Amino acid sequence: MKASRMVAVALLAVLAAPVLLALEKQPPSIYRARRVALAEKLHGGVAVLFAAQEPVLDFMAYRQDSDFYYLTGWDEPGAALLIEAADDKAPTPRAYSEILFLPTRDLRMEKYTGEKMDAATPGAAEKAGVDAVQAMAELPAVLNRLMAADRRLRGDVWVQPAAPQAKALVNFEAATLGVGELPAPRDVTGLTAPLRAVKDAGEIELIRKASAASMAAQMAMMKSVRPGMTERAVAGRMTAVWLARGCERPSYAPIVGSGINSTILHYSANDRTMQDADIAVVDAACEYSMYAADITRTVPVNGHFTPRQREIYNIVLGAQKAAMDAFVAGKSTINDRDRKDPDSLDTAAYNYINTRGKDLHGQPLGKYWLHGLGHLVGIDVHDPAVYPAVLKPGMVFTIEPGIYIPEEKLGVRIECDFMVGPDGKLIDLDAALPHTAEEVETAMRGR
Repeated sequence: MKASRMVAVALLAVLAAPVLLALEKQPPSIYRARRVALAEKLHGGVAVLFAAQEPVLDFMAYRQDSDFYYLTGWDEPGAALLIEAADDKAPTPRAYSEILFLPTRDLRMEKYTGEKMDAATPGAAEKAGVDAVQAMAELPAVLNRLMAADRRLRGDVWVQPAAPQAKALVNFEAATLGVGELPAPRDVTGLTAPLRAVKDAGEIELIRKASAASMAAQMAMMKSVRPGMTERAVAGRMTAVWLARGCERPSYAPIVGSGINSTILHYSANDRTMQDADIAVVDAACEYSMYAADITRTVPVNGHFTPRQREIYNIVLGAQKAAMDAFVAGKSTINDRDRKDPDSLDTAAYNYINTRGKDLHGQPLGKYWLHGLGHLVGIDVHDPAVYPAVLKPGMVFTIEPGIYIPEEKLGVRIECDFMVGPDGKLIDLDAALPHTAEEVETAMRGR
């Protein structure tokens, strides 16, 4: 079977998939196991994490804090989570404990935003999937008692450094304990990042669903792009596909860059009308149940690549394949900006680009690749990692080489989501989407 026919058959399966319903959550035991794993990293300390606050403006969508969601699966605003690590050496030995603190309900506001839970809700702990639930007003007192009983905890509190509630809590605790100030709290995100790097089976399934919806939207894009269409209209059609398939939101601001805009890496104004000879970089994907996909395809606006556009496209596609061929689980790294390490997939892709093709002045094309080869993907489209990151089984990441030549108004980026399987093999989660220039043109002929 020809490659284009195989892609078409796979896409039919993707597009025929049933509409998915969000938010899907994992069993409570999964989130509890994550909290216990975090507690083991605290070495007797206490972590306090805060949920995202409700947006001030009603047209702004609410999205839960990523770490908070990873640990709780809780999607309501204004909560806090306290995790107390076991410590046999404390003045009074402590066992592991966890408390979810819920804010006081605002019954008037709930007429606008919908009903929320609080500590007085019958069965609140069971519904939230945590060991205990208390009112948010009790958080300072609980933390105060812990610090008063074990003075070592005054310098062993872990928080999200960017959360304004964390600073307020620490300052209040200092006042109630009668000290000028407490030691600076520790950064809990440095502990959650490595936990989040390796995905479990449930997370992989959610990412696959985000990828499936994102591929369906990319196909809708290929069938609709044409001269005279605005970039924003393309983004709108893709957004409609995501929402119809049960996704909450785009993973990031959709990028539909045509003509000169194809050379702007994170262009998102999407306000240009596409012209006949343009090429368009479409970097757009969605979240399903808080988990992201990240896909880019580059298409000729009129449905046919020019010889130069095809040349650059094939070089970028070849660079992606060079990185795939170089992959070795547990050894290969991603996002190495130096591009000199032989274990770096960036090095493999860069060497491919820099030894094939020339610019208008006869110079190598390596200088026209302006970003890293990829990043981890998960609850955040750019999941936290220390780069260059070693790629291990269970990790999901992008491979996204690109060439951007403003002088020619020619930009090409091809981006797919990949997973390292349990056997160490690389799996293209977006394999059903057109990859080659010929497959892209075939898909566009179906407009």
